[in-house]
Amino acid sequence: METRRLELLLELSRLGSMREVAGALGTTTSTVSQQIAVLAREVGTPLLEPHGRRVRLTPAGKRLATHAVTVLAAVEAARADLDPSAEPTGTLRAGAFATAIRRALLPILARPADSHPGVRLLVHELEPAEALAALGADDIDLALVYDYDLAPRAKDPSLHWVPLWTTPWAIGAPAHRADARRGRSAQTLAALAGESWIVNSRNTADEDVVRTLAATAGFEPRVDHRADSLDLVEDLILAGPGVGLLPAGRPVRPGIVLLPLHDPGVRLRAHAVTRAGRAEWPPLAAILDLLLSGQKPQ
Repeated sequence: METRRLELLLELSRLGSMREVAGALGTTTSTVSQQIAVLAREVGTPLLEPHGRRVRLTPAGKRLATHAVTVLAAVEAARADLDPSAEPTGTLRAGAFATAIRRALLPILARPADSHPGVRLLVHELEPAEALAALGADDIDLALVYDYDLAPRAKDPSLHWVPLWTTPWAIGAPAHRADARRGRSAQTLAALAGESWIVNSRNTADEDVVRTLAATAGFEPRVDHRADSLDLVEDLILAGPGVGLLPAGRPVRPGIVLLPLHDPGVRLRAHAVTRAGRAEWPPLAAILDLLLSGQKPQ
């Protein structure tokens, strides 16, 4: 199989139109059609089927497009290995949770244009499950996700995980509940057993941690509110009363107190995740280097 034909098929799976593929790759619609027809003969199975006035990929075509991601990445990595001084060029699509965008991606976007002039970074705000699904569907090239050490996420072996940073978390509560501060997490949780709890709306990580901690204190938490924005969690705590997880080092508004968690503590762990075989793609490797160089151990 010729890699150029695989590239055409992969772009068709992304863009959905031969005309758009031709425009994106600087060729003609008839060339795209002819080359994918040759590719179908090479693999011995139809790759396209009629869909109204257009065409779409067959199941076999979709599977081959998935393989094309790894094949083309391997070819790109080989080229980069033979010419390590080559300037990375291309568009990189990143999906990340809000804190990671502010902490890790905005500083990259704010860098001088001459740092990597050939790399265009596109940012999408996604919660971890959404980002991993988008990565698996090849809708993004890089996912910044998180889990907690107390409730670790199962890691798909087909993905490549790179640790970025860790952050201790605490329980945010109304200021009048400062009396709930105890030596151990289970004791603090027990003092808050009757409170209304706030957890994620598009992710299960916070709820998994809360339920794990509550189990050590011998009660079932009453989850009344779900929100992903930390600012909105603070709003709910103030309007509640309610309690929820917040970063231990986060400056909070008047009326909120952070109750530390000890024995066990809770630490958020941020990861950069890519598809296997893609990390050496020059634009992705350049962004990963910037992400890692910008992290400070905590």
